[in-house]
Amino acid sequence: ITMTGDFRITYEYLQNLGACKDGLKAFYNRFPNGAGYQETLDECAKEHREDFAWWLMSVIGKSTDNLVIDEEIQDAERSIIFSGNITFNKNVLLRFIFAGGSIKAGSCIEAGGGIEAGLGIKAGLGIEAGWGIKAGLGIEAGLGIKAGLGIEAGWGIKAGLGIEAGLGIEAGEGIEAGSGIEAGSGIEAGSGIEAGEGYGIFAGVHVKIRDWKSYAKISATEKPKNIFGGYWE
Repeated sequence: ITMTGDFRITYEYLQNLGACKDGLKAFYNRFPNGAGYQETLDECAKEHREDFAWWLMSVIGKSTDNLVIDEEIQDAERSIIFSGNITFNKNVLLRFIFAGGSIKAGSCIEAGGGIEAGLGIKAGLGIEAGWGIKAGLGIEAGLGIKAGLGIEAGWGIKAGLGIEAGLGIEAGEGIEAGSGIEAGSGIEAGSGIEAGEGYGIFAGVHVKIRDWKSYAKISATEKPKNIFGGYWE
């Protein structure tokens, strides 16, 4: 089914989807006669209700729309929440970046909060989030990938430099870094885990050694080279 950001949303429609009371009230107060899907997401971003936007995108899904931003953005208080695909042609620093489709950047992507895409995330340079980074497909950066919380990809995770997460790192396929790989808890890959030549893999950085078996497991199709932390079984 093809859907655009003009898809009409009403109070009754949100009720049928199971929206919470606070969300329904906020929507009705702002849009008593209904609003477009993207218009609603824009309002969520403006009011810093990223939680409402995340829920709405999770139940409605992605649109076929494309948003291309040519100018550099350095605004840690602004969020961009888009129902389709986002392309940044210059460096970007935002509060949150959510896309129903993919997120692509020719240079750096940075968010003080989280970065999440229904499809893939790709940057010519680095990707960094104060919270988590999550993609329905793959995550790829020309330089490093760093998250204050977890990093999760439905496909693979690949970085030209290091991969670092305050919590766990999880990929449906392989995890590959040009330098080191570090996780506060476990590292899990559907295929291989590979750090750069001469670099190490460190899991459980924020977990006591005695608890590595429970909270800092390293899982892959074969044992990676240069494991310096975490539990492999």
